[in-house]
Amino acid sequence: MAKLKNIIRQLSEKDFNAVYNSLIDSNAEKSAYLLKSMREKSLPDSKIMEELEVNTNAYYTLRSRLNQKIEEYLLQQMENPRTDILKKVANINEIIFTKKRAIAIATLKKLEKELLDYDLSNELTIVYKSLKKLQVHSPDYFNYSQLYNRHVAYMLAVDKAEDLVADYFKKYGHYTLTQGPTDLLELSLINKEVNSTCSLYDSHRLYVYKSCINIWHRLFVEPDENVSEEELEPVEDMLLKVDKILDEYHLDSIYYHLRVVFEYLKLEYYNHYHVFRKAEKYFEEVNENIPTLMSNYSLFTFPSHFLNTKLERALRLGNEQELYEENDAIFAIYEPDMQDIPKLLNYIAYRALSCYYAGKYSEAARWINNLLNEVSLKKYPMAQLEIKVLLALQYCLMNDFDLFNQLINSIQRQIRILGKDNVEPILSFTKALKIAISETKRQKEQKIRAVLDKYRLFEKPDNIFSPTMQIRIDDEFIIKLSH
Repeated sequence: MAKLKNIIRQLSEKDFNAVYNSLIDSNAEKSAYLLKSMREKSLPDSKIMEELEVNTNAYYTLRSRLNQKIEEYLLQQMENPRTDILKKVANINEIIFTKKRAIAIATLKKLEKELLDYDLSNELTIVYKSLKKLQVHSPDYFNYSQLYNRHVAYMLAVDKAEDLVADYFKKYGHYTLTQGPTDLLELSLINKEVNSTCSLYDSHRLYVYKSCINIWHRLFVEPDENVSEEELEPVEDMLLKVDKILDEYHLDSIYYHLRVVFEYLKLEYYNHYHVFRKAEKYFEEVNENIPTLMSNYSLFTFPSHFLNTKLERALRLGNEQELYEENDAIFAIYEPDMQDIPKLLNYIAYRALSCYYAGKYSEAARWINNLLNEVSLKKYPMAQLEIKVLLALQYCLMNDFDLFNQLINSIQRQIRILGKDNVEPILSFTKALKIAISETKRQKEQKIRAVLDKYRLFEKPDNIFSPTMQIRIDDEFIIKLSH
């Protein structure tokens, strides 16, 4: 909320009136009132909700729509010379055929400078190709031939870097579900390859792409503790350098959209090292953008990990029961990609856990059952086991003996196939569930407590899909299972 208030208060009078009038014209009176209240009053959210006569869910939706409306307006007002440059590039042939040679060369050289400022390698190759043709009888022909060849190579390096970033996060998603040594090796090789590719050129764009992988890799795959400090650029320095690049090239459309990725990386960085006070600075912005981040940014990061971060934050702050109501507003227009299994599993597990913490066990079970009916998880047996155990917990709390017994038999078969030593946390958790649903009442609570005391000893790594580890194991949970 603080971010939205700051944006509104920083709007010029002209911009504020334009946004306000557009809201009034489109019959969005409540949004207009919210805009005016945030600019002119210092009312708490509860008071604004009371005056608007809306609940928390509707208020959150209203706020998000207002934020989107303001962003759309500001984007429309933004002067973008980059678009003009691209139009000029599209008209190069017109210049060559209609202008005198000297004028054409001068125009192309000016265009070259502008393209260099924006690091538009694809368009630069067109300019150098044209300059090379115009200088075919001049000593400068060789120079422009070299520049053309160099920028073709650079263009290919940028394309390769983009592909490597996308491949890395696709592979990372699989790694979270398999923990396979082959996937881990591939992640390390991609990380090294992107570093090697980016070292060929002194390019801010390649540095930004490299940072997407490097920072994530050091947080969740190969922690800094495993490498000597002299070999690594500090993560905070990398984030600071990227911020400067994004600020300097603020009209670059890719950089404009990548800003939220690096806000997300800052959040995960500070959260990883338990510097929660600093992490909070970035939480709200990422949270507001999570549907877009989940839908459109998988090529540059692993956005669904934020859902784990968000749930862990809620458990730490003790407001996990509020997630359920908030989800309806946040994910109102989000459509999960059924082919992106790692992201889908994180999303469904998060929605199911949100239902669980709100006491809506049947709805949690419905989320999981829909997943199991629509998607095959045979390639990811460990993840499938986790999801099934989470479902078994819901059946246990619903006292649905038939469905629980049917499911627990399937779980036990899978445990035998995978090997008990490989799934010790799951084994302990299912043992507690079996005690909970059994008809015996003698010392049930003590037995469950003894099993879960052992379960608590297992630690949840950041890079493993394990929703069962996100169940709060406390006295309330034990009592709930015992009755």
